[in-house]
Amino acid sequence: MKYYLIAGEPSGDLHGANLIHGLRKADPEAQFRFWGGDLMADAGGKTNLRKHYRETSFFGVVQVLRNLGTIRRQMRECQDDIAAFAPDVVILVDYPGFNMKIARWAHEHGLRTFYYIAPKVWASREGRIKGIQRYVDRLFVIFPFECDYFPKHGIKPVFEGNPLVDALEARRGTLPAPEEFRHRNGLDSRPVIALLAGSRRSEIRKNMPLMVRLAERFPGHQFVVAGVPWLDPALYQEHIAGSPIRYVCDQTYETLAAAEAAVVASGTATLETALLGIPEVVVYRLAPLEYYGMPLVVRCPWVSLVNLNLRREAVAEVLQSNLDITRAERELRAILPGGEKRQRMLADFEELRTVIGGPGASDRFAARMVELLKNRQS
Repeated sequence: MKYYLIAGEPSGDLHGANLIHGLRKADPEAQFRFWGGDLMADAGGKTNLRKHYRETSFFGVVQVLRNLGTIRRQMRECQDDIAAFAPDVVILVDYPGFNMKIARWAHEHGLRTFYYIAPKVWASREGRIKGIQRYVDRLFVIFPFECDYFPKHGIKPVFEGNPLVDALEARRGTLPAPEEFRHRNGLDSRPVIALLAGSRRSEIRKNMPLMVRLAERFPGHQFVVAGVPWLDPALYQEHIAGSPIRYVCDQTYETLAAAEAAVVASGTATLETALLGIPEVVVYRLAPLEYYGMPLVVRCPWVSLVNLNLRREAVAEVLQSNLDITRAERELRAILPGGEKRQRMLADFEELRTVIGGPGASDRFAARMVELLKNRQS
């Protein structure tokens, strides 16, 4: 069968690549074409990569508005390429701003549509549920709590675990020992606290000043910010110059594996940190308007995926609009070795691994997709 996949971000490229590997196992005759990145190209063939996510990623309202013409042109280009390929299914991997529009177009042109890694409508933009109901043939979700959420809206999702577990397991055996990590990056012998400040420019600008102030309170530790490769290192240096924070790039898992604890902005990083067994505090700084308006737009009780999946506050969430570090400092001290919350949190992370499910999710999702397609053809 023929599969057209669309991913528009690094995480989608990773999960799309693992899904392609699974589809090859379940359907040895599979043919692919896709929008994605280097990982998907390695999995599905470099000649089948029609557009790299580096050309299609526009974050924030300002970037989107500045590039509306480019986005519209890319949308038409994608639609024309799908039509020319004539796939048995279009598989949309996260990336809802673009992929929901493709879902509508595909539905209107009689193409079967699977959505893999559902839009986070349970957090915001719940109006997208109507589009999922109308234009998506099957929804594949990666968080257990979504199995309760979507049926309330008339959508029966497919859950086979979380592909992030596969990505972590693939890397776990290659991660350096803490001593080796320190040596590679010129760090001293003090214990490491990892800083994951976000993946967008706006998040770095908001969160780094708070993290700098926090680091100054812990002279017995060295704070290491794990930079993402698609952001200029100068963006980080702008905030950490003259501070005790050290910078490394494209070493997120390595930094976490070497750390005693972590301070993490909200997002997938909160789940990655927990699955690696590193106690964490979620710290996120918002503009005053965002902070006070959040109850109007965010429709879930927590922002971290750890708490959402465990359905309780297992990790502290310090959301604020100012630079006061009082609570963040208290919560961080509580999860360091000897702290009163550390062992309870580690036990919660063990429970989380059970709730999320074990390795092999990518293969299980792929097998379900192939089964659904074959049953429809028979």
